[in-house]
Amino acid sequence: MSERLCRILQCDLPIQLAPMGSVSSSARLPSAVAAAGAHGMYPGLALPPSALAPILDTLASATAAFGVNFIVPFMDPASLTAAIERAPYVDFFLADPDTRLVERVHTGDRACGWQVESVEEARAAEAAGCDVVIAKAWESGGRKRIEGPTLLALLDGVLDAVDVPVVAAGGIATSRGVAAVLAAGADGVRVGTRFIAAAESDAHPAWVEAVIAANAEEAVVSTVFNAGLAEPGPHRVLRGSIEAAEALADTQAGVIRVAGLELPVPRFSPQPPTRESTGTIAAMPFYAGQSAGAVRAVQPAAEIVAELATGVAGAT
Repeated sequence: MSERLCRILQCDLPIQLAPMGSVSSSARLPSAVAAAGAHGMYPGLALPPSALAPILDTLASATAAFGVNFIVPFMDPASLTAAIERAPYVDFFLADPDTRLVERVHTGDRACGWQVESVEEARAAEAAGCDVVIAKAWESGGRKRIEGPTLLALLDGVLDAVDVPVVAAGGIATSRGVAAVLAAGADGVRVGTRFIAAAESDAHPAWVEAVIAANAEEAVVSTVFNAGLAEPGPHRVLRGSIEAAEALADTQAGVIRVAGLELPVPRFSPQPPTRESTGTIAAMPFYAGQSAGAVRAVQPAAEIVAELATGVAGAT
């Protein structure tokens, strides 16, 4: 087990919840993951500070083992300030590592990470001053910048390239997966798809059911869900949601409610559905990684963390 990563993240286990929009639209899932000894991440996305700050205040009142992730092209700069004031850890994705952003986080005496998809990006993140590098591989769900390498190939290169703690992400959903990447040298793991089916997840039940029913081959990389984005890119989603969106005659799939906000969801919007979303839910993106085939049932987050933690013990 990597004690240096756990010191930085202020958690007991080197297991980190991936920041997933709509899966964590409230503080419930990150709080539950942190209470189980792991590290909870909240997705800052494009939330304004008025919506983000109350959620972070709730998290801060419960635990120090949490952080906020920002997808840089979507980020509200004022929300970054709110996060630095409240969260012990902040990380970034979907942009080149930026020394100015890292320094802003460090000025608040917070730890900073960057999610990367290549060895070159990992080197740049360390050079920018990051305390942690997250190696996000091709198997992972959600949005991507490049068609990058698979997890073990990416991890091997990143471990050779940097000295800071490295968190492995992509295709990890079982204790065996955890044990494998820790044995390969990772300091910790970032797990997303498995927690879509956590009892505390805010994902819409139809999304949860689809992930449980899916196999690895049904989680495909697409460019369909890019409507309204200034910087469209590839993303891994379940094939069924692509088919439903393509078959939808309406220009709007429905409405989503997240962090107290009610937002329209156009056809092909990148916004996945929360529990409270309405409309043609099946036509909204059901993001999932290739680990979807390992998700078998809805379980409490603490139970998922405990199962994954047996892989930590197996790797030591």
